[in-house]
Amino acid sequence: MMRQCYYKFLLILAVILVFVYQLYPPEKKIRRGLDLQGGVHLVLEVKETGKEGESISDLADRVLEIIRNRIDSLGVTEPVIQKEGMRRIIVDLPGVQDPDRAIDIIGQTALLEFKLVSDDQELLGKALQGEIPEGYELLYHREKDERGIYRETEPLLLKAEPELTGRYIEDAYVGYDNSGLPDVVLILNKEGAVLFEKITASNINRRLAIVLDGVVRSAPVIRERIGGGRANITGRFSVEEARTLAIVLRAGALPARVEMIYREVVGPTLGRENIIQGFRAAMYGGIIVIIFMLIYFAAFGLLADFALALNILILLGVMATVRGVLTLPGIAGIALTIGMAVDANILIFERIKEEIKTGKSPKASIDSGYKRAWSAIIDSNITTIIAGLILFFLGEGPVKGFGLTLSIGIVANLFTAVFVTKSIVDWVMITKKIEKVRI
Repeated sequence: MMRQCYYKFLLILAVILVFVYQLYPPEKKIRRGLDLQGGVHLVLEVKETGKEGESISDLADRVLEIIRNRIDSLGVTEPVIQKEGMRRIIVDLPGVQDPDRAIDIIGQTALLEFKLVSDDQELLGKALQGEIPEGYELLYHREKDERGIYRETEPLLLKAEPELTGRYIEDAYVGYDNSGLPDVVLILNKEGAVLFEKITASNINRRLAIVLDGVVRSAPVIRERIGGGRANITGRFSVEEARTLAIVLRAGALPARVEMIYREVVGPTLGRENIIQGFRAAMYGGIIVIIFMLIYFAAFGLLADFALALNILILLGVMATVRGVLTLPGIAGIALTIGMAVDANILIFERIKEEIKTGKSPKASIDSGYKRAWSAIIDSNITTIIAGLILFFLGEGPVKGFGLTLSIGIVANLFTAVFVTKSIVDWVMITKKIEKVRI
């Protein structure tokens, strides 16, 4: 019997050491949600389909992967990007310092096209009067003036059908032109490089417009055949604008029109207040529970308090291990778990009281108390776990955090309230040879 107690204590000690290791240091191991550290919450909706026969759900999956690539390029730590329903995408960017730039990058369509410019001035004149020839379109060259304001300057008559599109882009990065201004360098894939070389070889001394999202960014004259699959987009960019454009082009163009139907920017100040108030509520609740258990159950109350502390350690340790996101509702789940953690102990201790009143020995009363309370503990905890799992799998955003912490806490409660406390009580009964139990 004593050997069994030692084995149980070794298991309990191993659990404590493992979760302390997983949790330390908590500020680095516990991921915080938007409501705790600030950031951006977006709800995007795919509005139209892409290729014929492609379902809206498949299209949303493609949009999600492209948005994920763009966010990875932003360097956001621990983003949450998930699909909701058939066409909606939820994006949480905790800790983002420049929400407007992040929103711009995520929402840009980045439709890049290379179009030949017509040299026929007569056709251009008719287009300016509203008579646009079939197979052409009228666009304006957009340039930034000295004050940094974009203005439409030169009208250009372009072929409606692009010679090359952004789908052939393999890489894009910030470079500098001959005048020292930032531009975007494009590296085309093998197929794109061949096409680009053919286009430039057959259109020497003609202008090739680089059109991004329907706006002419530059329209250089082709002086010679350009091989090697390299092109430049110029347009009086700032370094930040060039970097943003390179990120979007490198990550790929969105395959459909995406509309932002909801956005929320959470400030870091509000996040700090949420953390302080949330943990303060959990701490006060924990202190009250600990004092109550000590007063009402004496030594057994101290045992329940130890189980409570171990329960919270396991909960946070599991959160750190599975990289769960701690949100304000998640803290509420921890506070609820504090009450649930001692609930099982109360059932056990009250049952032991009833067994003692029947005249049983302390050992028999404790064994019977744990055994008879087990069914009630299982019933109450299993139903709560079911509710927590439903919240986790079907809920979104902060609701998932509440379901996660609640479910983990209840599972930990079954371990601490039954196995841990029973192991300690058995050890005390063997070593101290207690003949009377006061509870």
